[in-house]
Amino acid sequence: MIYRFKGIDAAGNKIKDTIEAASIGDAKAKIKAKGIFLSDIKEETPSIFERFSLKKSYTVSPKELANLSRELAMYIRSGISIVQALKIAQHHYTQNKKLSLFLSEVNSLLDEGENFYTALNKQKVLQLPEFYKQSIKVSENGGILDEVLLELANFLKEQDKLHKEIKSAFAYPSFMIVVSLVMIAFMLTFVVPQITAIFVSMHQELPTPTKVVISIGDFFKNNFTLILAFLTALVVAFVIARKKSARFAYAVDAFLLRLPFFGDLIQKSELARFAYMASLLTRSGVPFVQTINLSANILNNAVIKRIFEEASKEVVEGKLLSVSLQKAPYKLDFAFIQAVALGEETSEVESVLSNISQLYFEENRDKTAMLLTLLEPALMLFVGGSIGFIVAAMLLPIFSMSIQ
Repeated sequence: MIYRFKGIDAAGNKIKDTIEAASIGDAKAKIKAKGIFLSDIKEETPSIFERFSLKKSYTVSPKELANLSRELAMYIRSGISIVQALKIAQHHYTQNKKLSLFLSEVNSLLDEGENFYTALNKQKVLQLPEFYKQSIKVSENGGILDEVLLELANFLKEQDKLHKEIKSAFAYPSFMIVVSLVMIAFMLTFVVPQITAIFVSMHQELPTPTKVVISIGDFFKNNFTLILAFLTALVVAFVIARKKSARFAYAVDAFLLRLPFFGDLIQKSELARFAYMASLLTRSGVPFVQTINLSANILNNAVIKRIFEEASKEVVEGKLLSVSLQKAPYKLDFAFIQAVALGEETSEVESVLSNISQLYFEENRDKTAMLLTLLEPALMLFVGGSIGFIVAAMLLPIFSMSIQ
């Protein structure tokens, strides 16, 4: 539970903050341990959205986590301990409720004698990626916490940059598709029926294209609400089934990988993310088997994720990762398997994975740019062709009347 309190610290400054605790007694004990004289405390009332939320903790964006990680790394490199670094960082995030509460909870756990990894693992405010916590655990034991925090910050920043690039790249095509569908639906539902009434009153034989457009328009007009409800239900059912059913999600991901062009794009995107994360964890000192499992956890495609999970089991038995990947039911890119095999032979797995991740990222950027270059004129042709066909179908009877 989250409690909001007011008090005065040892320096006589007024304090107004929040703290997470199991009970109000636990909250008071934590506040007292910080040397704060408590004047008021009450449980924070959640908003209506938080009450009905199924999540018990906040999610954090890659950008926010990257900025926090970089800031902590800079403090540690300056000779400041992690405890002091977290307390300094907390003052910088007073306007960010979730990060402020997160840092407060971690600080409380550190004051109780926990190490940084244990504090991150025990806190319930933020949902942190497992690979992030495991990297902190290994780096803390190895005395390279600042280096790993910087590496994690770079990785998270790259992921955030990649997501923004994809969103911005597909923003215009998505807008064009939505606008074109809305325009076509509007014409078929409202414009065409108005013109149809004129043709019906004339009792004239209509051309085939006109009959087709009129039939489609009548269908949309009579079933518009039903179509909208069906499409909404279909999307909601798809999203729920993908989240709740592992078998359905696996089947969908397998289908996506078989698509021409897009399947290769998805596979190389996933392999690039795996390679980047695996190189980061290997450089941080994480055991290779654990590296494979943690890197697989960041993948979105269930098919490729399962391949690496199964491969990690064989690596535990002493087999090479490249050999296990070659025997997988779904064939991964041959260049990736060869690169892994080369890294295993030369004991340079970390550098090989880092290089191949950059290669795949660049290759996907070029493919995405080419796709968008071809997609924009194709969309314009689709919009113009669809509307042009509807207009032409409506004008054909008028032309035939003028000829007669």
